[in-house]
Amino acid sequence: MSLLNNPLRLSLSVLALSITLAGCSLAPSYQTPAAPIPADWGAERVTKPNVAERLHELDWQAFVVDDSLRNLIEQALVNNRNLRQAILNVEASRAVYGVERAARIPGVDLQGSGSRQRLPGDLDMSGTSSVQEEWRAGVGITAFELDFFGRVRNLSESALQEYLATEQAARSVQISLIGELIEVYLARSGAQQKLVLTRQTLEGREESLQLIERMRVGGSTSALDLEDAVGLLEQARADFESADRQFRQASNALRLLVGVSDIDQLLPQKPSQSPYLVQALSPGAPSELIANRPDIHASEYRLRARNADIGVARAAFFPSVSLTGTLGTASADLSNLFESGQRAWSFMPQISVPIFAGGRNRANLDLAQVRKDIAVAEYEQTIQTAFREVADALAAVDTLRREERARRARAESSARSLQLSEARWRTGVDDYLRYLDAQRNDFAYQVDLIEVSTDYQIALARLFRALGGGWTSS
Repeated sequence: MSLLNNPLRLSLSVLALSITLAGCSLAPSYQTPAAPIPADWGAERVTKPNVAERLHELDWQAFVVDDSLRNLIEQALVNNRNLRQAILNVEASRAVYGVERAARIPGVDLQGSGSRQRLPGDLDMSGTSSVQEEWRAGVGITAFELDFFGRVRNLSESALQEYLATEQAARSVQISLIGELIEVYLARSGAQQKLVLTRQTLEGREESLQLIERMRVGGSTSALDLEDAVGLLEQARADFESADRQFRQASNALRLLVGVSDIDQLLPQKPSQSPYLVQALSPGAPSELIANRPDIHASEYRLRARNADIGVARAAFFPSVSLTGTLGTASADLSNLFESGQRAWSFMPQISVPIFAGGRNRANLDLAQVRKDIAVAEYEQTIQTAFREVADALAAVDTLRREERARRARAESSARSLQLSEARWRTGVDDYLRYLDAQRNDFAYQVDLIEVSTDYQIALARLFRALGGGWTSS
């Protein structure tokens, strides 16, 4: 029995042929571009691996050692709207890939049709008017493209790579969310420390002003000392309001990032003196960025998609073959449609050979190649940007660590000087002006210490974020 006389065998043969031909592709062979970055970070004081946590051994739950901060991050990963949008974008991209992938397999439809028409006598061979009917039922394949040159396959490949890029972009959003939340939390903690310091300073200066006023009444101090005490008190009030503003704004930012309206119960009421984060990170080699940063992965997936698009554009220069076929029953009478002997089938191949398109195919191929070149440049730029972010974060961690030690020593020395200056003023050895200067200096140095300590913790968070860590849990 010939193949044309057996539509079932014909359909199976077509399916087997299409699957076999799906391996053909006109897309260029993909090669990952070389990473345009140095082999090392160029930092003299990079933390040694034997005394630091390696990134691949550390997720965000291990990096964050403060329970309150860890709890906020867990809440944000569930409730943050930006992250939710990124995840929904992944779902949409997955659906697009599913649509393109389905085009590589023949779609089988259940079909039914019927027609009934009256023909006048001058259109009928019998010379009399008649009513004609035709009824059909069966299964069929409609316009299935035989992918000889990989057009459909490359469309599917491009959609797959775009989906993978979107998935990595969502992971990048997750890293950014965790990093931003850590930074805002640390900023709030720093503002809270300054708020405590300024409140204590304000209370102390109020007491000092009361003492100066009593001494002024007794004539043991000058009007200048009194005005200096008033000015110092008002400065403390201004500093308190500034710290309170920073504290409130940081709390509002946390509320937005976490995505819940009431987070007061999740926030500490007093600043912690313990570190919030792991204090030493090893950056590893620059080449590890490519393995760890999701934005680099996303950029390469987009590059792969543009590479597949070239295959789609090339396939437009070659013939396109599509098949339509049905297998079922047909009858001129609806009541006889499913009777024996009513089997019917049709097989309709179609070929389209491009001859003249006004340069459209050539322009599409040129566009696909240019877009791939753009994707290569974007990929290289992403790697270079990642390298700079890590190098900047390493420089910040390195210098801020030493700056914090120096400012802590200065603040401790200033606190001792303030105690000595107050004792000398109260015993009459020094005048009030020297004691006033000691107060100003001590407050400024204490604020500097709080700020640099906060900046150091933020630098650690930025290094962790720049290295691509923290989007998953162990």
